[in-house]
Order: sequence, then C-alpha cells, then structure tokens
Amino acid sequence: MDPKAWMNNLREDIRFTEQLLGEPYRFRSTWGLFSPRTVDEGSRLLVDHMRIHPDDDCLDLGCGYGPIGLVMARHAPRGKTLLVDKDFVAIEYSRKNIQENHLGNCEALLSNGFSHLGERRFDLIASNIPAKVGKELLLILLSDAYAHLRPGGRLYVVTITGLRKFMERNLTEVFGNYDKVKQGRNYTVAMALRQD
Repeated sequence: MDPKAWMNNLREDIRFTEQLLGEPYRFRSTWGLFSPRTVDEGSRLLVDHMRIHPDDDCLDLGCGYGPIGLVMARHAPRGKTLLVDKDFVAIEYSRKNIQENHLGNCEALLSNGFSHLGERRFDLIASNIPAKVGKELLLILLSDAYAHLRPGGRLYVVTITGLRKFMERNLTEVFGNYDKVKQGRNYTVAMALRQD
C-alpha cells in the first residue's frame, strides 16, 4: 500500500459495533484513546455488574469514547447521564457516539474529574479507573464522588485487581462501606454506597 494512503487510513475514524448487556452499540474512536478498537475487559466487567435503575441520574467519570456512559443512558431512560473526561478528543468521540446511538438523555462535558460539575448530584457514578493515575488523585476522585452522590447513591469502580486492597481501604474510609461486586483474573469491580 502507498505510504500516504496508509497514513490517511490511520487518520480515519475507527468504527465498530459491540454487544453490551445484550444490546448492540455502535462506536467511533481514534488512535490515542484508550482501547480504540474494542471495549476493554475492565469496562465490560463493570457494565455487566452495575445495577442501573430506570430513573437514575448517572455519571461516567473518565468516559473515554463513552461505552460505560452509553450503557447507563440506555438503561436509565428516565434519568440523565453525563459523560466527563479531561481529554477533549475523548469528549469529541463521546459526543459522536451519543449521536450514533440516538441517546437524547445523555451529554458529554470536558472536565478534570469533578472540577466543572458545580453542584450536580447523581444516583450512580461509574468509572474505569486507570492504574497509573496515582494514589493521591484516586483519593481526590473518591472524596469528590462521595460529595456528588445523592443519599443512597452508588459508586461503581473497576480497577486492576492489584489495586483491590487499596480500593477496599479507601472506599471504606471515604464511604464507610465497601462491596467487592466481582473479582476477575485481571480486574475487580467494587461498589460503595452513600448512606447518609
């Protein structure tokens, strides 16, 4: 193949379809985003084990191109779902995927964690937390998640299994509770509840 044509092919959007919770989703992605050609194992484990209520207001924290948030939006049709990421390219592709999947109860916003969310509160917050963000940022995100949940609201996180004990310790400290929802070989899904 002509090198120029090959480079032009690399610049085109990556398009693929995935089944999540038994339903098809169409995705557009690009190189430089996390897991650009397929929904990653951790995100799949998370969506398979989250409990989503039809009227939940949801937040996908660190959404990438949006697979977790799109599932929440479809399964909470009477609520509103917000997807946030600090990467403007991720937000651009989340917006494309919201349109691609015809989800009118969903929006994507550029935000470094919770910094641009003001006083918004949620019933469900979910995040596929990267292993390399650092423990300090993880603590900030957990504390901010607690502050942005309504009473009875749930935080679901998926992390590499090596962070399981850290998450147990810190979710217990911030929320007063911890539930290991599912432990796989590589990833663990945990949940904490805002009880007040």
